[in-house]
Amino acid sequence: MKTLFNLPENVKFCKSCVISNQRPSSIQEFYHNKTRDGAKYINFSDDGICDACKFNNQKNKINWEDREKELILLLDKYRKSNGEYDCLVPGSGGKDSSYQAHILKYKYGMNPLTVTWSPIMYTDYGYKNFINWCDIGGFDNISFKQNGIVVKKLLYKSIKNLLHPFQIFILGQKNFAPRLAKKFNINLIFYGENEAEYGNPIADNSKSLRDKSYYTYQNKNKLMIAGERINELLKDNSIKLSDIQNYLPMANDEISAFDLQIHYLGYYLKWTPQEVYYYATDNTGFVPRPFRTQGTYSKYSSIDDKVDDLHWYTTFIKFGIGRASYEASQEIRNNHISREEGKLLVQKFDGEFPSLYFDEIMDFISMSKNEFMSICDKFRSPHLWKKNNNEWYLKHTIYNED
Repeated sequence: MKTLFNLPENVKFCKSCVISNQRPSSIQEFYHNKTRDGAKYINFSDDGICDACKFNNQKNKINWEDREKELILLLDKYRKSNGEYDCLVPGSGGKDSSYQAHILKYKYGMNPLTVTWSPIMYTDYGYKNFINWCDIGGFDNISFKQNGIVVKKLLYKSIKNLLHPFQIFILGQKNFAPRLAKKFNINLIFYGENEAEYGNPIADNSKSLRDKSYYTYQNKNKLMIAGERINELLKDNSIKLSDIQNYLPMANDEISAFDLQIHYLGYYLKWTPQEVYYYATDNTGFVPRPFRTQGTYSKYSSIDDKVDDLHWYTTFIKFGIGRASYEASQEIRNNHISREEGKLLVQKFDGEFPSLYFDEIMDFISMSKNEFMSICDKFRSPHLWKKNNNEWYLKHTIYNED
């Protein structure tokens, strides 16, 4: 049967968590096209266990005291005593960036500059957390608000071409920080946990450094935003190269002479999302959503952008995996819930339509609900979906497979 996006044809579910082999691994977003050429998906071993679960078992055997010593050596190498910023922490004041910045400053004595690539459409509580991060956590911050006219155009295109409404946020979040670090002569950037903990090959977790291929490029002609090459995008007379520059990675020769180190703090400090949440609430005034997030059962993860909920819905359409599957799998690995509980949560919440902010987002980009749903149908892979009585159903689900 035909599959889209190079997805594995035979759908399998991990024997330990509830994730399927359709879960996409990380890619360089600035090469992302409609067919996801070269895309890879989470690996399953012969015993039916996914790489994320395999790594989690390895993670529990790491000598974290030794890893912390490595962190201190790294920090001492780049620590400054002249009052200048000595590290940069990208984030929006969510639980992860709040934890990173606070522990680097108050436990390890660094002087971090925090930098925020503004959410596409702030939630009220997301903006409150951003303010609390600075005011209660005690951090200097540079916040970059993008050209709204360009944001609307790119968001529309990213949905139409890729069914990926969060791509333009991801591009800025990952590429703006290195640009700013170079401008301020800051050699050290910290992100949270490595994305590889949740689905990339296990070997990707063997180092703390972020691979340069994720924030540099060699050939500008190959770069893409919202599913279009840059030269195609610029044919729209209302978009100029200067409008999209901060979405793009830096050229290799632009950064080659600058000693930039981008590290994952989760390599050095054991990263447990729920514990990170507790730390952020205690130290930076982080508050969860006042209600359950649509598509899942949690209240505290990825809550600052109204577009985030729509992003997870489109993930469900393209890969048959919704937000509840991701979060339940993570909590199963951390022994916070059982696999049986995870299956029930997936059955109840995965794929729930994000109605709360949907109309507002569609109004923002001048797209009708019918147009959006028609786009969704074009991105449903035939090996995942079937249609009965004008309703779409997944052919394979964790709660029916076992």
